[in-house]
Amino acid sequence: MTVNATPTPGAVPLATEGYKPPKATHKARVLPGFGLSLGITLTYLSLIVVLPLAALLARPWEHGLDGVWQTISDPRVLASLRLTFTTSLLAALVNLFAGLIVAWVLTRYEFPGKGLVDALVDLPFALPTAVAGVSLCSMYAANGWVGSLFAPLGIKIAYTPLGIFVALVFVGLPFIVRSVQPVLAEFDAEVEEAAATLGATPLQTTLRVIVPSLAPALLTGFSLAFARAVGEYGSVIFIAGNMPFVSEITPLLIVIKLEEFDYAGAAAIAVAMLSLAFLSLLLVNALQLLLSRRGRA
Repeated sequence: MTVNATPTPGAVPLATEGYKPPKATHKARVLPGFGLSLGITLTYLSLIVVLPLAALLARPWEHGLDGVWQTISDPRVLASLRLTFTTSLLAALVNLFAGLIVAWVLTRYEFPGKGLVDALVDLPFALPTAVAGVSLCSMYAANGWVGSLFAPLGIKIAYTPLGIFVALVFVGLPFIVRSVQPVLAEFDAEVEEAAATLGATPLQTTLRVIVPSLAPALLTGFSLAFARAVGEYGSVIFIAGNMPFVSEITPLLIVIKLEEFDYAGAAAIAVAMLSLAFLSLLLVNALQLLLSRRGRA
């Protein structure tokens, strides 16, 4: 008995010895090839990021190493750096928890006015920083709507470091919400139900199931909120009071140096601020890498 080896029309040929699949005649690409794409990427990053930073790093050395050290070690500069980074860190930590709750409500619940609340989250993105600063100042001043409630208790918000903290919380909240919200929307609620059927309490479900899954997104939002807070200027100067050693932020001190035509001093403070911000973000990225490796494991 012989086997008919003639393939049936429309049938896929079997993988037999000597058979070679047909080669694709071309490779369809939506974007240009690797060489052109890499060239565009490096050129863009060089013009937008590398060259400005290189110019900044070269400017402080006009007065030599002693001049740079004298500028950075000034007690007024150190006080402003301490205030800027400490307040930014606290504001980002507060937004980390508040943003998670806001994202949870917007993702898991349906209620009247949900679209309006969702749009209000993006308001700090669209609102000019100067307008935000004036609004916060008028609201949290001693005669404002909110400030008048705390004034009888001896709590002053505007023109203090507390006012800076409020402004930084305001501008940083959307970064946490928008980083967590898409991940939370894809998170299957059945996982929580499965944890509950296995005897997990709501706290255990939150700490062992939900938070580990959202940790990379939370860290991304935290780093974005922290970076925005460190460099924030417009919404802070109106409510800070701008008193040296008390409520003076580093970006304002840089502007003061520029107004005094001390460009080398302004660049030296900017380099110090850039170095601290880079180290902070490096720690956050290292933590993100550690979490991703543990997740793959």
